[in-house]
Amino acid sequence: MSLRTDANKIIESAINAALPDTAVKKALQDEDFSGGRLVLVSIGKAAWSMAKAAYDLLGSRIDEGIVITKYDHSKGNIPNVRIMEAGHPIPDANSFAATEEAIKMVSGLTSKDKVLFLISGGGSALFEKPLINEKELSDLTGQLLASGADITEINTIRKRLSAVKGGKFAKLCEPAEVFSVVLSDIIGDPLDMIASGPAYPDSSTSEQAVGIIRKYGLAVSEEIMELLKKESPAELSNVRTKITGSVKQLCIAAERTCRELGYEPVILTASLRCQAREAGSFLASIAQYHQSTDRSLAFIAGGETVVQLKGKGKGGRNQELALAAAEGISELENVAVFSVGSDGTDGPTDAAGGYVDTDTKMILAEKGIDIFKTLENNDAYHALQASGGLIITGPTGTNVNDLSVLLIKR
Repeated sequence: MSLRTDANKIIESAINAALPDTAVKKALQDEDFSGGRLVLVSIGKAAWSMAKAAYDLLGSRIDEGIVITKYDHSKGNIPNVRIMEAGHPIPDANSFAATEEAIKMVSGLTSKDKVLFLISGGGSALFEKPLINEKELSDLTGQLLASGADITEINTIRKRLSAVKGGKFAKLCEPAEVFSVVLSDIIGDPLDMIASGPAYPDSSTSEQAVGIIRKYGLAVSEEIMELLKKESPAELSNVRTKITGSVKQLCIAAERTCRELGYEPVILTASLRCQAREAGSFLASIAQYHQSTDRSLAFIAGGETVVQLKGKGKGGRNQELALAAAEGISELENVAVFSVGSDGTDGPTDAAGGYVDTDTKMILAEKGIDIFKTLENNDAYHALQASGGLIITGPTGTNVNDLSVLLIKR
């Protein structure tokens, strides 16, 4: 069995283990939704799957609802629920229109009513009512993504420029109770940062927000700076929250499958956060250290790396991580590195991530593609496409960070 076949099996099992269906139903099964109206609001890349799981359990008890997800991430109609797709990672007009619809649904509710709020990663872009104009928001989001800022820093900024983030959506639902089920895509499960915490008190400060602008030298208007200096709600009395799913599920499922395939697995971390290129190089260095082993080994890392954009190529953090490992493993025997986003979309591409092995560098060299120059241009997508290393799963229905694996087969 080839390394690529092993990689595909590991990816499939890990993603299946992180699908939200069972977890959402478990979170809801002991809840009492009797009484007044029940409004469902589901946001993020996994919004459709989470909403479908809720409907399968609650059925017509849901009076009305809305799913706000990324383009091409919905999988059909759900009774009593409106499906709206919008822009990610940069909000667009459909993000704003969908959010307005959600606000209308929760307006005028009473203390007898409930809002079932299902949250997954990607919600920051998809669920948005900006306090600045669309052009400014798009420009600032683009600057943050290109700067190498991590998701926590990005969301610290986003929530202060929004009418729904940082606990503000929960305030709009008052006096209705909000029951929030969260699929975590951020290391450590910080509830105020996942989707920028629309139903959770804000733990970040205005001082931190201003500090991020200065740290990355971002160009912003005086209006934005004034908004960043305002604090978000620090307390919410109408919200209960349950977390379901995390990157640890990915790692544990990958570990189990690696063992079934004959590898001795080691989970290095479930909180990987660094430059994607550095993570790829690090995995390659582990392979170099273990090159003389007579055992099949698997080294597993979960988390979310970042990419600092310098070039004008195409790719995502997982593709860049994989390609960065290709140089270091090129002279080793039966070694592969792959990295995937659990949501099935890596950056602004149709790929979930990338796969490289001992032959990747040679294949690219024969096609006149230099790995270093490709990485400098942030063009991992086209290099991996040329080497047959793109991993394409399509939207998976979940979103719990990324999985990176080094395989050494003996």
